[in-house]
Amino acid sequence: MCLLCDLKSPAPETPRPEHVWSARRAFVLAGTAAAAASALPVAAQVNVGEGSTLRKLVPADELENAAGQQYGQMMAEASAKKLLMPDGHPQVQRLRTIARRIIPHSAQWNSRASQWKWEVNLIQSTQINAFCMPGGKIAFYTGILEKLSLTDDETAMIMGHEMAHALREHARSRVAKSNATGIGLSIAAQLLGLGQLGDVAANLGTQLLTLKFSREDETEADLVGLELAARSGYQPRASVSLWQKMAANGGGSGASFLSTHPSGPDRIRELEANVPKVQGLYEQARKG
Repeated sequence: MCLLCDLKSPAPETPRPEHVWSARRAFVLAGTAAAAASALPVAAQVNVGEGSTLRKLVPADELENAAGQQYGQMMAEASAKKLLMPDGHPQVQRLRTIARRIIPHSAQWNSRASQWKWEVNLIQSTQINAFCMPGGKIAFYTGILEKLSLTDDETAMIMGHEMAHALREHARSRVAKSNATGIGLSIAAQLLGLGQLGDVAANLGTQLLTLKFSREDETEADLVGLELAARSGYQPRASVSLWQKMAANGGGSGASFLSTHPSGPDRIRELEANVPKVQGLYEQARKG
């Protein structure tokens, strides 16, 4: 899964109050998507089909609340270790500027996104890693920015990709599928109520950090992320250069991102085929 954080170090001691990360300090963009231009958006230019209907077996609000709690715990641990980069850090400001441009286009892919309390944070780590949890909780690791020498356009492609996983509710589908299999979900359970699946989102724990996305999920996220970034005025060709950089760094240390995001020629070809579809959106955004 794109929740690639895989923090291998032992759980820290309970952070002292002065070190605990506070949501009040976090970057929050509640309702930013609703502030998009009043004109109806151009229809989607990439084709990713309908999302999995199985995801509806897990309540979206419970999953998002669980993700928010897990995210807050991770940020608190990073803060306690002095690894959470401060609000004024140039790279934090850079990431949040990119997010501000992309978020207004997110509701087209998921109406719930207009109510999400988006957050963007940066963790000091050599890992080549980034993720977006359900509900719009985003984190980047300094390693992915530094080791790949990412441009703003390439960074936007990663952010768009990770946001797309949340918008397309891939984690919700994965949780539903894994738990439906684990408890032997019957047709009667589906018809009469959510049963055990109705409660699973409230007890996720670290499950969100270990879910694995399918190849189809990754393709969806590539294409939706490409369109999100293009609509926000970021160069679509950067999606190709990004994954070329990923491929070149495939053997590097700490490449957690690549463990679930293989950068093969098929992935690059798919992006190259879709760049022309969103080029007009990019040019329109740049004129605006």
